[in-house]
Amino acid sequence: MKKYLFNRISISSKNIQILFFVCLSFASISSAFGQQTKVKGKVIDSKTNEAIPFVNIIVVGTKQGIQTDINGNYTLSIQDPQATKIQFSSISYKTETKTFKRDVSQTISVKLVPQSQNIAEVTVKAKKDKYRNKDNPAVVLIRKVIAHRDENRKEGLDFYQYEKYEKIQLNLNNIDEEYKNKKMFKNFQFIFDNLDTSRTTGNVSLPLYLKETVGDVYFRKNPKEEKVYIKGEKKIGLDQYIDNNGIASYINRLYEDVNIYDNNISLLTNQFISPISNLSPTFYRFVILDTLQFQNMKCVNLGFSPRNPTDFAFVGNMYISLDSNFSVRKVKLGVPRSINLNFVNELLVEQEFAPVEDNKLMLTKDEISIDFGFSKKENKRGILGKRSVSFRNYVLNKPIDNSVFKPIQKNVLMDMALNKGEDFWANARHQGLNSVEKGIYLMSDSIQKVPAFKRFMTVAGLVLFGYKDFGDFEIGPANAFYSFNPVEGFRLRFGGRTMAKLNPKLYLETYAAYGFKDERWKGYLGVTYNLGKNSIYEFPNNYLRVSYQDEVRIPGQELQFIQEDNVLLSFKRGVNDKMTYNKIFRLDYRHESRSGISYELGYKNLTQEAAGSLKFDRYASGSTTTDGQIISDKDLTSSEVSINLKFAPNEQFYQGKNYRIPIINKYPIFQLRYSLGISNFLKGDYNYHNLTFRANKRFFVSPIGYTDITAEAGKIFGTVPYPLLMIHRANQSYSYQLESYNLMNFLEFASDKYAALFVDHYFNGFIFNKLPLIKKLKLREVITFKGLWGSISDNNLPQNNLSLYRFPQAADGTILTNSLANGPYMEASVGVSNIFKIFRIDLVKRLSYLDNPNVSEYGIRGRFKFDF
Repeated sequence: MKKYLFNRISISSKNIQILFFVCLSFASISSAFGQQTKVKGKVIDSKTNEAIPFVNIIVVGTKQGIQTDINGNYTLSIQDPQATKIQFSSISYKTETKTFKRDVSQTISVKLVPQSQNIAEVTVKAKKDKYRNKDNPAVVLIRKVIAHRDENRKEGLDFYQYEKYEKIQLNLNNIDEEYKNKKMFKNFQFIFDNLDTSRTTGNVSLPLYLKETVGDVYFRKNPKEEKVYIKGEKKIGLDQYIDNNGIASYINRLYEDVNIYDNNISLLTNQFISPISNLSPTFYRFVILDTLQFQNMKCVNLGFSPRNPTDFAFVGNMYISLDSNFSVRKVKLGVPRSINLNFVNELLVEQEFAPVEDNKLMLTKDEISIDFGFSKKENKRGILGKRSVSFRNYVLNKPIDNSVFKPIQKNVLMDMALNKGEDFWANARHQGLNSVEKGIYLMSDSIQKVPAFKRFMTVAGLVLFGYKDFGDFEIGPANAFYSFNPVEGFRLRFGGRTMAKLNPKLYLETYAAYGFKDERWKGYLGVTYNLGKNSIYEFPNNYLRVSYQDEVRIPGQELQFIQEDNVLLSFKRGVNDKMTYNKIFRLDYRHESRSGISYELGYKNLTQEAAGSLKFDRYASGSTTTDGQIISDKDLTSSEVSINLKFAPNEQFYQGKNYRIPIINKYPIFQLRYSLGISNFLKGDYNYHNLTFRANKRFFVSPIGYTDITAEAGKIFGTVPYPLLMIHRANQSYSYQLESYNLMNFLEFASDKYAALFVDHYFNGFIFNKLPLIKKLKLREVITFKGLWGSISDNNLPQNNLSLYRFPQAADGTILTNSLANGPYMEASVGVSNIFKIFRIDLVKRLSYLDNPNVSEYGIRGRFKFDF
């Protein structure tokens, strides 16, 4: 069993995403619609057949118009019943006019003919066969922008502060009559009373989710600090079925702040090369499109696109001021459709900068729109997400009191921020909500009262998360009801837990399991007393827990976010019948804070009984290795107190009702644990000290992906038998485990001091995207290395201390547990991920200790992995 309750459920990030979209698609409001004239199509260059972004499209004789997106596509709903023509125009192209039919949907695609033009003070050269940076005025201009980047970015100021209002909205788009009439909506048609119809595209969408945040932002340059004091936060609530805080954290991870002046820009958990990065002339093509007046400043409209359309880079344009600052005044960013992104059909970032105090340019408009979908075909339903941010009350270069920067966490949630009334929001919003947005809050309450919705969410929770919700308590997890292993044989398990609705201060969890081969009952009972203001399943935790467990386990098997009795992990390679029956009494206190600092205090009494073919054999007192007088102990008891410290600044995770899955970001995580074993205390057999340290961090290496690095080290002080040594994490299942050794056998290596290194590099398709045919599969490359260094002190070797248990042996007497005296254990793998967008498969090679018994040099392992 995992150490904490939230680690004891089997769940994948794929399930999180599915439930996220399924649940949100019901928390909605809507509007009626009628017959329309709808025109869609694509605009391309007549010579190159390449898409032309940002083409102006106007309904002739009206004020209605739009632009093509970054892939040259457009969709236009004609509102004037008398209009019959649309006009296509773009700098450097001849204008085209097309006639359309009224009251029908139609496709009109256009090929624009290029033409050379002379624009004041800017020379536009005819297109050459081969793009070059040399003598390219667009590249000369972007290099000037790069050279002035540090002085133009707001982080160049000594201090600044402002108020920030953020609104994130998700809509289910392309709603039609057929969808509305589906049986699943039979009992709650009222959600379609006010659908949101885009005035430019004509697409009808169903609002799903709305979150508003308002806060004060403070920055100082030296020492560099930025704090956000959140004064108010409001979002729709489906807390009975899903974790709104977890979903909010995931959405925030997708919609990160975009700083055009950074070298790399984080979006959708990936990093993109900025068009004004130091490396941008290497990875981008630049072209001067136009000169114009913007905010009373003469600007160049500079277009850009990636040299390789599969790289994580942007397509778009920016307005560059023609003064000594060469600052960005406006920018549009999109991504090519050929980029290796999952479930993202379109992405558009729009930002504008305007002078505030002392004519210093600051961000005044910031919008991100993302069209999520399972299919890239037009008019397919998907999720349309939009993040809008506005700014006011700028104060520049005025010193800020040091006390503002004292909190360790970047985002400080102020008291009562989650409980602000309508009077507060009426003043706090930089712009009011429209009628559709107001209805989302009303619908989130109303829809939960509909019986059909309750039934749907109950079934969804059972299928995706494995628990059946009965309100005050839940039964599950379903994937652990059945499993098998060599010791227990066929195993059945049944359990459940109480929820906060029954008692917000007291929580109970229990299960019972029975093995039909060993004919033994196992079980667990845990009682948690909540010392915090929120549920124990919400961050930050503050609780006291007492628990008792009687269970079987494989020494050295440690799984991440998965239960060991998960039926899918019952299938293992080789022999794995060396287990222990564990009787564990625990008393734990856990305290977390939003500062990123947490600690745990605990007491554990563990009795291990050898099971299967495992033996606790030792030489009888007074005997020698030649005498062969061996006795077998039934069990071993350890009694220890521990303290665990963790520092995780700006940690993000998806936390459900009783599990937690980290959302990895750029910040490191450090953990330090100390355990003290005490003999003659509650039957403890040994005195020892156990100290371990762990650190992990993600390094973004744009444009070639990112690298996850984890380092560990530990040491045991004292004399202990091998069950109390560090038995290194092995994996004999066919599932690829990130921080276990996938070709190491259970109990193969043990140490009393060790150091370990895990390195995983994800190329995100950087290589495959450049290979013909293969790039269409959207596959991604992964390489890993795992190294383990360690040793066992002379006093902990059974041959030197006959009172210790002998290392496990095979039937022929071969010793199966070893120290790492002959160098490090190493394995490496190459993998292909994003297979069908959800699966990863690795070829793993073991690099050392190939002569150990029953080892495999190569292995194929698989893992479900869901990414954008």
